Amino acid sequence: VFPLGGAGSPRADAPPVGRGGPRRGGGGGGGGPPPPRPPLGAPRPPTYDAEPTALPATDPREIHALVADTVLDGASYGTYTLRAASVRGDSARFRGEPRRDALLTVRFGTAENALVLVAVAGGARTAEGVHPAAADACRWIGEAVGRSHARLSEDIRAGRRADLKSGLHRLADRSYGKLRARAAELGLEPHEYTAGLRCLLLSADPDCRTRVFFGVGGGGLFRLRDGSWQDIEPAVPHTGEVTGEGVVGYGSASPGDAPESGPDGERLTMDLGITTAPSPYVEGPVPPPAEPFRFRASVARPGDTLLLCSSGLADPLRGEPALADELAERWAPGPAPGLAAFLADTQLRVKGYADDRTAVGVWEA
Repeated sequence: VFPLGGAGSPRADAPPVGRGGPRRGGGGGGGGPPPPRPPLGAPRPPTYDAEPTALPATDPREIHALVADTVLDGASYGTYTLRAASVRGDSARFRGEPRRDALLTVRFGTAENALVLVAVAGGARTAEGVHPAAADACRWIGEAVGRSHARLSEDIRAGRRADLKSGLHRLADRSYGKLRARAAELGLEPHEYTAGLRCLLLSADPDCRTRVFFGVGGGGLFRLRDGSWQDIEPAVPHTGEVTGEGVVGYGSASPGDAPESGPDGERLTMDLGITTAPSPYVEGPVPPPAEPFRFRASVARPGDTLLLCSSGLADPLRGEPALADELAERWAPGPAPGLAAFLADTQLRVKGYADDRTAVGVWEA
């Protein structure tokens, strides 16, 4: 694992993780002689430069659709601090291709009733026009959540898990229906204009520690607790499943985990198989789901860090223990990193992983 190069990069002199002892991060970008060849067993530097090389080609008629290399955002509400970043991958920077991932951070409502939505969307590297589809997915889910934010905020604070799961499933299906309609307008097949979509809903109420994840497609959902990472990505449900079976916490207990509970010691609402009235979130028929829907709700503990990310970061986190260890050390219990530090942390480079990276971190006080 190699930190980003370049003058002034936060934490640019942090030692990488791996055998063979610490050494300066590679990747090029600066002047001077090349770094010495690492000793046997040490991690090899990534192939691409650490900094952007080529800008994407631009159609003068599409200036309004330009995509920035990097997007960074953050906020603090209730008991948590939010950090979010989306960065063009090394390979796209080298080839002069635009960032494919999209990121949306938005607040609806005010005071304790406010609801924060963070949406991450992205598609396959080989598909054309991925970012417009990803941006549309983020915008449409944002509009849908915004129209229902008062009820969603109330359900999150009350722990109504079944209502949340079915309602958010329908909002996601409606957004994907719009993507299919847009594909038809462009003369494309549905799979040619689509994107994975992963979201977090966070209440601004300081007495509410319920965190809600929902989405469709690849990526990762992780929790850093007591210095160790837990992969808490929900399992793909059976096709057509909407409410599923009753589960507490993040949907399934990890080995050795005790059931999580709310602020007053009450567990999140469980699905009991009771027939309920139609969802209040969406009126009218719902189009068939495009892909399996994932959902988890949990009650965070003080000191937890929740990480939602696209496949560009989820894959190396799962495949390279050195990266996971380094991030665990940097994000040990304590204050959340600043925006610049969070950006540098999410850009720790690993050879063989060069896709866009989008990451959302939630630090619990």
